[in-house]
Amino acid sequence: MMKIVEKIIAIIPARGGSKGISRKNVKNLINKPLLSYTIEEALKSKFIKRVFVSTDDNEIAKFAREAKAEVIKRPTELAKDNSHRRDAIKHVLNTLQNEMNYFPELIVFLQPTSPLRTVEDIENAITLYLEKDCDSVISVCESTHTPYWSLSVKNEFIVPLFGWDFLLNKMRQNLPKTYFLNGAIYITSVKDFLKNNSLFNKRSLPYLMPFERSVDIDNEFDFSLAEYLMRKRLVERE
Repeated sequence: MMKIVEKIIAIIPARGGSKGISRKNVKNLINKPLLSYTIEEALKSKFIKRVFVSTDDNEIAKFAREAKAEVIKRPTELAKDNSHRRDAIKHVLNTLQNEMNYFPELIVFLQPTSPLRTVEDIENAITLYLEKDCDSVISVCESTHTPYWSLSVKNEFIVPLFGWDFLLNKMRQNLPKTYFLNGAIYITSVKDFLKNNSLFNKRSLPYLMPFERSVDIDNEFDFSLAEYLMRKRLVERE
């Protein structure tokens, strides 16, 4: 039975600090700030009622409002390098409840570091959540390098993490498929988020995305790759 959910919100975390790339969230990707891509796709969704950007930074807040998102100013202590995203989400929910008397039902958590994610991805992931018996839906991408051939080094010698049989005797096509979290989409109910203190748990379904939409920008190389793929997409749409 399809879940009936009316108050679906997007939460986009965008703090001012960044280790890998200075001022990453407002750095121009082709012709507009990185943050804008995620806001624009979220606003296109027929499911999402309101789009909130959580930020501690005035410049980011300005860009977010110009892109038609609502802004919730995040306390500095929740925007440090070691701050956890769940605390930022709780701050958003508390602000909505205490200052706006608004009680959302479903969270769609969208990191601005995934600019290649499309509104179709967002809507397909939400539909998956609504149609299936699950607590959450998390976007993933198929691993390009199998972890079954991963190595460690012990006493200066190679040690296969999964044993020598996997390393020496298993053909890649015979190995189990594996996936990694690509960071693009996390969906869960407010109720389950507060109960589990997490965006996902053992009842999380995967939403599979291709590599070309799964780039998660953490450093300059990722940024350049995202820029290349975005330019390629724009050319294909012409």
